[in-house]
This record gives sequence, C-alpha cells and structure tokens, in this order.
Amino acid sequence: MKNFLDQDFLLQTKTAQRLYHEFASHQPIIDYHCHLPPDQIADDINFKNITQIWLYGDHYKWRAMRANGVNEAYITGNKTDEEKFMQWAATVPYTLRNPLYHWTHLELQRYFGINELLSPASAQKIYAQCNEKLQSPEFSIRNILKSKNVEVVGTTDDPLDNLSHHQKLKQDGYSVKVLPAYRPDKAMNADDIAGLNKYIDQLESVANVSISNIDEYLSALKARHDYFAENGCKLSDHGLEQIYAEDYTDAEIATIFTKIRNSEVLLPLEILKFKSAMLYYFAIWDHEKGWVQQFHLGALRNNNARALTNLGPDTGWDSIGDFAQGRALSKFLNRLDTTNQLAKTIIYNLNPADNELFATMVGNYNDGSVAGKMQFGSAWWFLDQKDGMIKQLNALSNMGLLSRLVGMLTDSRSFMSFPRHEYFRRLLCNLLGDDIENGELPNDIEWTGKIVSDICYFNAKNYFNF
Repeated sequence: MKNFLDQDFLLQTKTAQRLYHEFASHQPIIDYHCHLPPDQIADDINFKNITQIWLYGDHYKWRAMRANGVNEAYITGNKTDEEKFMQWAATVPYTLRNPLYHWTHLELQRYFGINELLSPASAQKIYAQCNEKLQSPEFSIRNILKSKNVEVVGTTDDPLDNLSHHQKLKQDGYSVKVLPAYRPDKAMNADDIAGLNKYIDQLESVANVSISNIDEYLSALKARHDYFAENGCKLSDHGLEQIYAEDYTDAEIATIFTKIRNSEVLLPLEILKFKSAMLYYFAIWDHEKGWVQQFHLGALRNNNARALTNLGPDTGWDSIGDFAQGRALSKFLNRLDTTNQLAKTIIYNLNPADNELFATMVGNYNDGSVAGKMQFGSAWWFLDQKDGMIKQLNALSNMGLLSRLVGMLTDSRSFMSFPRHEYFRRLLCNLLGDDIENGELPNDIEWTGKIVSDICYFNAKNYFNF
C-alpha cells in the first residue's frame, strides 16, 4: 500500500515517476490566467492567519462546508476567523474523493511543511503552526510567489482598471511578472441596461470623454485596450455562457446603443446582436496587437436567487451549463478567419460532454502560422480535478496535438492554489508513463520528457511571448 501524498503521489509507474521528477517538477510556473488581487501583491502583505489566505473568497470550500451542514455564519458570515477555520477542519474529513481533500493536504505540505491530516483533532495545532509561519517575511505575498517558482502571473482586470498596482510592481523591479488581462464582460452585458449605463458613465470618467453613440463607446474601449497594451497586457479573457455570433448591421448596433443610453427595454434578439458585435470588435483589437484571446464557456451562474440576493455573485452558486456551443462558435471563429483576423485563441470548456466538440472545433482554424495557435484549454473550474483533467487530456490527445498544449493555470483567487500545477503535471506524467509501460508509446524517455517539459513550461513561454 502506498503512503498518502508521498513523493510519487498519482505516479503509478516507474516511468511516470521518472518523467515527473526529471522533466516536470522543477519547471517554472507561468500562471497565465488567474484572479489573484494585484493590490495584495503590490502591497506585499502578510495574511494575519490561515483563514484569510485559505478560506476568504474560496467558493470551492464554501460549497463543501454548506453541503456538510455548516451554517453560513461560519462561511461568509460574522464568525471569527478561528471559528471559520475550525468548521473547515471539521468538514475536510468528509471531503474524501473530492479534489478538495487532495488540494487541502497538498497545500499544507507544500506551503507549511505539515504532513498531518487536517481534522477537528489536529485543527488547533495546525491553525497555530500556519499562523506563526504566515507572520514571517518568507510568507509575504511576493515571497510566496517566488518560493513556488512562479515566473508569470496573469491577473484578470476590467477595462476601467487604472493598473496602478501592476505599474508599481514593474517599478519595484519585482522578479515575478504580474501582467493584466483585458476582461470586458461588463462592457457587453446588455441583459442589465441599468448596470451597463452605469458602466458607460464610469468609462466616460476614466477615459475623460463623452459617450453618446456607439462610435464613441468603441473608441473609449479601444483606448483602454491600448492602455492595457502599454502596461504589458498580452491577453484578453471572456467569461460567457456561450459565444455570440448573431448577424447584425452597423446601423442596427448604433440604434441598439441609442436605446441603451435612453434606458429603453431591448428585445432578446437586440441583446444578442449587441453582444455579438462587441465580441467581434474585441477580437479584432486582440488580433491587431498580437494578443491571445481566451473564452471561458459553459458556466450557468447565480442559480440560487435567494443566495445571490443575500451574498452577491461569485459566492458559490454556479454550476455546469448545457448550452449549445458548436454552431455559434464555428460562425464566430470563421468570420474572423475569413479576413485573416483570428488571434491566437484558447477556449475552455466547462461541460465535459462538449470536450470532443471543443477539441475538434479548434482544429478547424489552425493555419500553420503558429504551433498550437488554436488551443483547447486545460480543464477549469468544476473540471480542474483528476477526472476532469484526464478527460481533457484524452480528448485533446485523440483530436489534436497534446504536445502543443500550453499547460495548466490556476484560474484562482487564492495564493495557496499553485499546487494545482503540480497536480496537473503529475497526472500528465502518469498518463504518458502508463502508455510507455503498456507498449502504446515507445520507451523514449528523452523525447517524451521533452514533450512533458514543453507542456509544463516551454509551450506557454513561446506562445504568450511574455
């Protein structure tokens, strides 16, 4: 019987162990998409306790605690940080076979050197050990990133952001590159006219312009796009249920925008046309600058209306959606490709039923200009666990070139989430190691090891040109 979380965790063969330890484990981390707060990195803070760095904002853990019968007061409510930690510790033993069980103990090991299992019996001791270490200089945010061998952090930022924290980090000469990504979801959200008008008013202030028509709106958003590029941005990101690709005319979009500014109710088709137009404009700008565009597709958000009212969005009430993805995605990519204005693109899928759809769709638009130009992105959100990662890797292997994948990302708000890269790397090496030992791949460790190193680091380094 193997020991839990030993050095060969998830590595079931000698070949897998060799691939991981010789070719994967030491590679730097390019975390090209996450939601880490850049202000906390710029200020180089030390978290006061393990609850703050581990449980604040982590809706993965919140969902598990709710399922375990923990009162909301101990999750997002007004209980003390210590009380919240104790409730999490009481929940962890019940997360067996949930990826949270692995992540929790990986993070305790990798960050704090704690090999003891977290439970009510060990909670007080572990809480004290972690809190003591968190006060030391080596556990400041910037030092945490360096200690985890992080080379690049790609944050997720609204076009209205002034990027002052990114500027400070660059001025300080911080060795880890912390770069913004342009996330204009709010700028195209015509489902909420009042919210969109408020956003446009804020854009007027930030861009120091008046916005009364669509041309002025696009000009202001393009100016922000340019500003992001001046500050090191090389990626955009879009969190959508599905791609929007309705036919429209420029005159229609101009009329729709006027209705928006007049706070008039839009027809459902008008909303789709507006979103389709905005998504196209963003894609054209990305291509002009040589950026990578990312699309996170398939989340059904804010399912629990009562919880949304009480706690707001991004608090753990989202799920996998069952949207029709293929036809609109094909239409959107084809329109850009027809005029040779399709940027390097990563598409992330949330519904495993659509894995093969996404893996084959990206293959339609590789044009030989860049290796791996079109990417079926790594498993994310509900799928960034053992089963989900393996399914994504297998679908990509069967339908495209696994060897050109740009690797894993955390997509996380937590500074404790970098072991997810390790988790991915171990699963990748185990997959290839199994194939070699089964005689399904040649026993060429050097070549397979090169492929592993590329997926873990070098493909992303070349693809994003950070």
